[in-house]
Amino acid sequence: MAASGYGKRTAPDQAPRGRDDFAHLPTREAYIAAHIDRLPDGAAVDIKTLAKELPAYGQQAVASALNALSEAGHLRRFREVVGEGRTQWVSRSYFSRTARDDAWWAAFLDRDSRQSAPPSAAPSTQEAPQEEPRNRAQNECSPAYIALATLGCSDPRLTLSAAECAALEGLAAEWFARGVTPLDFARILTAGLPDVIHCPGAFTRTRLHDRMPPELPRPVHAETVEPTCLMECTGCAVIGRPEALPGGLCRSCRGDVPALEPLDEARAAAVHDRVDQLRALARTSR
Repeated sequence: MAASGYGKRTAPDQAPRGRDDFAHLPTREAYIAAHIDRLPDGAAVDIKTLAKELPAYGQQAVASALNALSEAGHLRRFREVVGEGRTQWVSRSYFSRTARDDAWWAAFLDRDSRQSAPPSAAPSTQEAPQEEPRNRAQNECSPAYIALATLGCSDPRLTLSAAECAALEGLAAEWFARGVTPLDFARILTAGLPDVIHCPGAFTRTRLHDRMPPELPRPVHAETVEPTCLMECTGCAVIGRPEALPGGLCRSCRGDVPALEPLDEARAAAVHDRVDQLRALARTSR
């Protein structure tokens, strides 16, 4: 049994086990797939261990078979964060008796990563408490209260009582929270007043509601969320995005990397001459 490393993990939502589960595979791949399918979760399914358990096949044959099982949709290898503090990475092989396409494995990887990520705290909002109208000393007054109390200095028609200032203080404070200065506050509220205002408190409340400035956009702090589950190439264990590992294999293991053309004699001689020049330059510099 393997506690970590390439320990087997059974993929979810598989069809029940049947005699023809791997009939679509070649004999070797079907035999190795059936063996892995019978292993319990946590069992080691690396190349060396499988080669020891299956004497009919050597390590090279097992490696080729695992790549084929990956391309057929039965196997994917993920690198996951485990342990307290989430600092240790281990590689695990997920096996599915039911063949899955690349889109299914990508969605499974994304779901597994989201489930492993710590939940983010939801932002909390608090409303400013509404103070009851009361008499207060000048040094207790907030900027919002002072702005309301001094509106009558800008225009006598908006002279407010102490009770009205206290009752409207919460609304005025919201204006200042949205970036309005005391000067702009007085200018906006006293602009275009009617000739006669019978109830300055009610009139000011209406204006505070109707002319409330928009909220300032909050800065977006891009939180860097470290991935907790990545996909590995089944053949060489290189890490990549699912779309970069179709069939669970990188380009090299799929054989998509074109072979280098051999150098002709003239080009090989030019390369050797350039190497000799660089070596001589390095010796001179020393």
